[in-house]
Amino acid sequence: MPEAATAAHVTRATIGDSEFDRDTALTRRAPGVYDIDLSAGWTIINAVNGGYLLAVLGRALADTLPHADPFTISAHYLTASQPGPAVVRTEVVRTGRTLSTGQASLFQFDDEGHEVERIRVLASYGDLDALPDDVRTTAVPPAFPPIEECFGPQDGPAPVSGSSAIADRLMIKLDPATLGWAVGAPSGKGEMRAWFGLADGRDADPLSLLLAVDALPPTAFEIGLKGWVPTVELTVHVRSRPAPGPLRVSITTRNLAGGFLEEDAEVWDSEDRLVAQSRQLARVRLG
Repeated sequence: MPEAATAAHVTRATIGDSEFDRDTALTRRAPGVYDIDLSAGWTIINAVNGGYLLAVLGRALADTLPHADPFTISAHYLTASQPGPAVVRTEVVRTGRTLSTGQASLFQFDDEGHEVERIRVLASYGDLDALPDDVRTTAVPPAFPPIEECFGPQDGPAPVSGSSAIADRLMIKLDPATLGWAVGAPSGKGEMRAWFGLADGRDADPLSLLLAVDALPPTAFEIGLKGWVPTVELTVHVRSRPAPGPLRVSITTRNLAGGFLEEDAEVWDSEDRLVAQSRQLARVRLG
């Protein structure tokens, strides 16, 4: 391996000093008003990834509210966001001792210079480190092969159809049992499972969990559908601060009807803790 490649391999970004951190950083123009240049590095085809957008808004709310950690955040995606300048506006809805609630919207401008709202969120924030240790659950970590037996975009002979700039910024290793779509043989099951991390080695934190739930290929691919699957609504519950190391993400779809499907995601950390859950409604193109 070339010396430069070896150095890049062993150098890991840290939380606060990563491409993800730089590309989600906002400039506060005034109280509750932030400017950002949405990076083209987080696009799927030509649209900015919904998880990246949620992390941007999540960071703005963390700056606005007296609590730093997202507990629950619900987003409605109104129009597709494009790389380039955007404005985020936040509002404090309520503050309390253990939870604070706020809302935020991201705006861009159309060709005529009119402001267009892209995404609107309502969220409750708290302190994850202050939560009690008591856990009572029937949830179990997803079972799939070790990371070295799973496959990512770089393992294929050519770019996978629908691949995008965001793939270069992620470490995704898919469970072979959910990879049939990539070789023209989808299983017909609405399942997608993968090891997940950021390509520069930055460990996960509550804000990057907002990206993790929406970063895998859509379950629609394994059902046998192709093309873009735009998110209509996405709700994320952050349950715990993740331990260092790669995450495991499991996504399932049980019902596709009327051109819409749901995706239920679980995110597990290296200590076998369920650190995030989400549900989203997405539109699919049939036929």
